[in-house]
Amino acid sequence: MISTSLMAQKSDEDQLKEIYKQSLLNGKSYEWLDYLSNQIGGRLSGSLNAERAVRYTKQELEALGLDRVWLQPVMVPKWTRGVKEYAYVESEPGKTTSVNICALGGSVATPDGGLKTEMVEVKGLEDLKALGESKIKGKIVFFNRPMQADLISTFAAYGGCVDQRYSGAAEAVKYGAVGVIVRSMNLRLDDYPHTGSMGYGELPVDQRIPAAAISTNDAEMLSTMLALDPGLKFYFSQKCRVFPDVESYNVIGEIKGSTYPNEIITVGGHLDSWDLGDGSHDDGAGCVQSMEVLRLLKESGYTPKRTIRVVLFMNEENGLRGGNKYAEVAKEKGENHVFALESDAGGFTPRGFSFDSDAKNYERILAWKPLFEPYLIHLFEKGGSGADIGPLKGDGTVLAGLRPDSQRYFDHHHAENDTFEHVNKRELELGAATMTSLIYLIDKYGIVQGAKIKG
Repeated sequence: MISTSLMAQKSDEDQLKEIYKQSLLNGKSYEWLDYLSNQIGGRLSGSLNAERAVRYTKQELEALGLDRVWLQPVMVPKWTRGVKEYAYVESEPGKTTSVNICALGGSVATPDGGLKTEMVEVKGLEDLKALGESKIKGKIVFFNRPMQADLISTFAAYGGCVDQRYSGAAEAVKYGAVGVIVRSMNLRLDDYPHTGSMGYGELPVDQRIPAAAISTNDAEMLSTMLALDPGLKFYFSQKCRVFPDVESYNVIGEIKGSTYPNEIITVGGHLDSWDLGDGSHDDGAGCVQSMEVLRLLKESGYTPKRTIRVVLFMNEENGLRGGNKYAEVAKEKGENHVFALESDAGGFTPRGFSFDSDAKNYERILAWKPLFEPYLIHLFEKGGSGADIGPLKGDGTVLAGLRPDSQRYFDHHHAENDTFEHVNKRELELGAATMTSLIYLIDKYGIVQGAKIKG
C-alpha cells in the first residue's frame, strides 16, 4: 500500500493511473461477481438467495476494514414464479406451436389448467381505445411494439416501449381482456423471454389478469400467424404467487471523512435481481464495482476528506423499496448527501457518466473530462442518474450514473442469459476504476454548495 504522504504528492493524472492499475492488476470485482452469480445466483427480493447475498456482501465489506458496515432493514415484496410457464399457439384443433414465455414480475397466475382464447394484436396502449371493448373483451391482448432500433441510445429505445409491459394488463382489463402477452424488451431476435415489473394500479385482486412476456422470435412468428389467421387461439399457463411483504436489508459500508465527515458521497448498485438468470449485468456488476470503489481508494493510499459510503440497495427491480428507505432514513437523520453515483447499466465497457446536476457543478465536473480521455472515457452529459439514488435528489445533491456501452445490454436484461459468462473481466474492472476516479475527484475538490466550494 502506498503511504499517505506519498499520495499527497501525486497529481490527479497519477492518482487516476494508480486507480486503474490497481483495478486491472489487483482487482476484486470479478472475483466478487463470480461468487455472487455462480454460488448464489438470481436474487429476487424476498428470496433465500437475496438473504444469502446480503450476508455475503456484508461479510466482504467487513473484510475490507472499513470504518463501519451495517444492515438497514427494509420491507420488500415477495413474489414467486412457481413452475416454469408454458404456452402455445393453436392454429386449428390439435395443431399447436410452442412458444417461449415468462411471467411478468408481480403478475397473478392463470386459472387452474391455464388460459386459452383468441388474441388481438396491438402496438401500444393507445391502440386499446381505438379497438374498444367489442374487439377486446374475452381475448388475450398481444402488445407487440418493438424497441426502436434506429435510436443509438438503447435506454431511450427501452423507455419508448416499456409502458406496455408495466401498464399493459391494467389498461387491457378496462376493455374486458382476460390476459396479456407482451413482446420482450430486447433489440435482438432470440428465444429468451425477458421478465420485468408490471403493475395493476388500484385494481382489486379478483379483477387482475395474468401477464407474460414472449421472446422476440416468437413475437415475430405470432404476429405473422395472426395476420394469416386472426381467429387462432393462444394458450398459456403460469403459477406465480404474491405473498405478504418480508423484511430484507440494504447493505451499507463507509470510510469516514477526515475533514468533512458530515458530507456524504454515496456509490451503489442494487443487490436484488430477477430470477431467470443470475443477475450478473443487472445489477451484480454495479454492486461489485461500488464495493471496489472503497477498496481501490484504500489500496491507493488515499484518505478521503468526506465520508464515502457504498450502498447495495434491495428491491430496485419490483418496488424501489431500498432506495426509498435509504433516502427516508437519511432525511430523518439530517444527513448531508453531497454526491451520489450509481452503476445500473451493466458491466460493459465504460463510456462516461450522465449527471443530474445544477449548471455550476456540471461545468466544474466537465473540467475533469480531459483526465478521463486517456482511458477513452469521453461521455460527460446532463441526464438521469439511477433509480436507487433518485430519492436523494434535492437540496443541492449532485447525482450521477455510470454509462457503459449499451448496445448489448438489452440482449441480457431481465432474461435467462443474464449470466456471469457474459461479463468481460476487463470491462468490469475498467468500470470500477472509472467510478473510483470520479469519486476521488468529487471528494478532493468538493461540489458547489450555494455560493461556496468546500475543497
